[in-house]
Amino acid sequence: MDCLHNTKAIIKRELKSYFESPIAYVFLVVFLMLTAFLTFMVGRYYENGQADLRAFFWWHPWVYLILVPAAAMRLWAEERRSGTIELLLTLPVTLSQAILGKFLAAWTFLAIALVLTFPVILTTYYLGSPDSGVILCGYIGSFFLAGTYLSVGMLTSAMTRNQVISFVVSVLACLFLLLAGWPPVTDFLVRAAQDSPALQWILQAVSSLSFMPHFENIQRGVVAVRDWVYFISIMAFMLFATHLVLENRKAS
Repeated sequence: MDCLHNTKAIIKRELKSYFESPIAYVFLVVFLMLTAFLTFMVGRYYENGQADLRAFFWWHPWVYLILVPAAAMRLWAEERRSGTIELLLTLPVTLSQAILGKFLAAWTFLAIALVLTFPVILTTYYLGSPDSGVILCGYIGSFFLAGTYLSVGMLTSAMTRNQVISFVVSVLACLFLLLAGWPPVTDFLVRAAQDSPALQWILQAVSSLSFMPHFENIQRGVVAVRDWVYFISIMAFMLFATHLVLENRKAS
């Protein structure tokens, strides 16, 4: 019970810190404007003549690539820079509770940003009769995708007290995991390595670590356990790695 209470206290503390600064509101406005622009203008939503949200969800991995590391870079880097991490760790809160609380608070903030895109859903239903199951899967998939990006950003934030370094390293790590499974990239690499079965196997193994195949499956409404296990496993691994990094720094 104490574990749940402490985690809730961390979540409330972090969410309060988000909305006490203009950063949260700037993030929400930029996210909503960017997704709307990419969906309706670049993705040519109306011109496609189809009542679905494929043009909307297609851009999410790329929008998250910049905005989620920006939201995650302060999670631990700011605590270390200001020295409040020592105060936090002296409270009757375990390191695991602090990590989980911070992660869930940031994930909740990203969920709020995602929920605020509901006008896109209303527009789609106004224009036609979309498949509600596919839309729901797309939103859940996007939510888990954001959480995966966030877990990577949380690890890089724990590794440095410089928020800019945390942001850059997080973007590069997420970009690698994104492009590793992006069809144009993987198709090109497979063709280039077609004479080397061993290299093809390595490329397929690397691409299996990518966000894209799993997110695309969920986005299409395909409910496969392996896709959900993938996202949960990546998040759990990143949070575990964050714990190791912070525990090591705490010991030193």
